Amino acid sequence: MPSWDPDVYERYKTYRDRPALDLMVQIPPRDFNEIWDLGCGTGEHAALLAARHPEARVHGLDSSPDMLAAARRRAGDVNWVLAGVEAWTPEVAPDLLFSNAALQWLPDHGALFPRLAASLARGGVFACQMPMAFETQHHRILRETAEAGPWAALTASARLIRPTPSMDDYYGWLAPLCGEIDLWTATYLHALEGDDPVVEWMRGTALRPYLDVLTDPVLREAFLDAFRARIAAAFPPREDGVTLFPFPRLFMVATRR
Repeated sequence: MPSWDPDVYERYKTYRDRPALDLMVQIPPRDFNEIWDLGCGTGEHAALLAARHPEARVHGLDSSPDMLAAARRRAGDVNWVLAGVEAWTPEVAPDLLFSNAALQWLPDHGALFPRLAASLARGGVFACQMPMAFETQHHRILRETAEAGPWAALTASARLIRPTPSMDDYYGWLAPLCGEIDLWTATYLHALEGDDPVVEWMRGTALRPYLDVLTDPVLREAFLDAFRARIAAAFPPREDGVTLFPFPRLFMVATRR
C-alpha cells in the first residue's frame, strides 16, 4: 500500500466527505453492537459512527500509521487498529462493516467481498463506497504519463488502481450471503479552485504510489511536470477560475442473511 499524507488528504475534506455521508444515510436503521470502519483514514467517519451509535463498540482500521496518528487526536470512543484489510479477521462478528474509498486499492474483489460479507453477524450490514477511478480521464492521463517517460520501469509497481468490476459482478459476489443488496453509482462534479487543482487533489490519493517509488527528486519533478501539462490541457479552468472535475463513485449496502 502507498504512504499517506493526512494534511494533503484533508485539503479537499468537504468533497471527500460527501460520498461517505451519502453512504452512511443509506445504512438501515437498527441496533449495532460491533462496528468496523475499514480503511478509516483520519478517523472522522469512525468517530461519527461512534457518535451515532453510542451503544456500539466502534473500531477504526487502517494500514497507515500517519493516518491513525491523526485519527487518535479525534474525540470519540473508538478503538484504533493498525492493520490492512487484506489481513484482517474480526474476533467478534461485526454488525456493521463500513468502508469509504479504501477497498479499491485491494485486488481480487471476487474473493475479498464475499469474505467480508461472511464475517458479518446474521443481519449485519456491509456498506461500501469506492471511486470508479480507473475509468476516469485523470487516471487515464496518469497511466499514460507513467508509461511514456524515463520513469516507466520505476512506476510499473505503482499502478495499483484496477478496472472497476461491474455492478452485476458485485451483486453476484454478495448474493449467496446477503438477502438485501442495494447497488448504485453517482458522479460528483467538484468545482476546484487554485493552481493545478486536479493534480493537488490526486496528491492525496492516486499520486501517492508514484511519488513513493520516484525517490530521485529530479525524476519526480520531471514526472510531475509532464503530468501537470497533460492534466492542464484536459481540465482547463473556466473563465471564473473554477476547474470542473467529475468523479464517479460506486456504492453498495448489503445485509447478511
